[in-house]
Amino acid sequence: MQKKKIAIVGGGVVGASAAYLLSKEPTLEVTLYDEGVGQGTSAAAGIISPWLSKRRNKKWYRMVKEGAAFYPEFLSEVMNGVAIPKTVYNQVGTLLFKNNPEHLKDLLKIGLKRRESAPEIGELKILSPEEIKKKIPLYTGIESALWAAGGARVDGKYLVDLLIQKAITQGAHFKKEHVETLTVKGHHPILNTIHQNTQYDKVILAVAAWLPNLLEPLEYKVDIRPQKGQLLEIELKNTITTNWPVIMPEGETDIIPFENGRVIIGATHENDKGFDLEIDKVQLTHMLHDAVTGFSDHFKQASVVNYRSGTRAYTSDFAPFFGPVPELSNVYAASGLGSTGLTAGPLVGKVLAQLILDKPTSLPLEDYPIRNYIQSKK
Repeated sequence: MQKKKIAIVGGGVVGASAAYLLSKEPTLEVTLYDEGVGQGTSAAAGIISPWLSKRRNKKWYRMVKEGAAFYPEFLSEVMNGVAIPKTVYNQVGTLLFKNNPEHLKDLLKIGLKRRESAPEIGELKILSPEEIKKKIPLYTGIESALWAAGGARVDGKYLVDLLIQKAITQGAHFKKEHVETLTVKGHHPILNTIHQNTQYDKVILAVAAWLPNLLEPLEYKVDIRPQKGQLLEIELKNTITTNWPVIMPEGETDIIPFENGRVIIGATHENDKGFDLEIDKVQLTHMLHDAVTGFSDHFKQASVVNYRSGTRAYTSDFAPFFGPVPELSNVYAASGLGSTGLTAGPLVGKVLAQLILDKPTSLPLEDYPIRNYIQSKK
């Protein structure tokens, strides 16, 4: 039996997850394209702890809540009985700080209510500075924090590397190439690179902020804008950080500890830089200084060992979308996940895989309508 040819453009968390899931299907021949430049996932380190957000959009919350619940199940399947590498994902809990103690109490109430339908949140309580210090010995602050035991952290680069390697092991093809254009012949999409033009049965576009580059030449209006995100990595020598919880201070800068004293701090949210990936060390130094307030000098004097920069994708109303591209046969797309891409990405990748396989989707497409953001001008 001749296999159906499926292509995925974009090897971030959405595309890599879809590639892994589809490469398991014996009736499909899967090809993943990613040129490896600017990808938001590989530059990102994420916090899987969406339950305490005050964002009121119920459809967005459903996506991130179910995305967080999906992670352990998905990665256990990927690892096939082997322990999930802590370099990729580790459920270490989350500490959320607020300058106003009353705000912590408000968030605790929200969390307790949401835990009724999301038991994966785990233990919820406000910890004193002394209790925080037991979890993070370098903490010297005097603020309390809200503890959510079910919170986890994930390193985007290690995650997509794992998923792509597993997909290749299962028979997928990986092409480190730039897809220059998308064209259509009858009901068959064609991907055009500098080397060749290849016709497929179905194509997934998981290219985040670069989606207009492929659809605008086909006379589509695409509501997507890029946002630059920078972060840095420090090394705390002679410090065991493997099971430290994720730290979410007031503001947008987070502290994400990994193993062997490695701690990632970030990220910036820069709306006016387009696709610029240049590292701004001055800005990151200020961010580091603000983030480590309340920690010992050992933390403050840690060496910066790496910088990362990537591009997120946002819509004008900050809502995500996914589904079949309107009036374009056998082409599917997802975008607009923004800074929640690492939380929701694997689940959205699963939804795209389900669409390719003509199966019911884990999330209702009508709640994330692609037609609101991709419109044909013909």
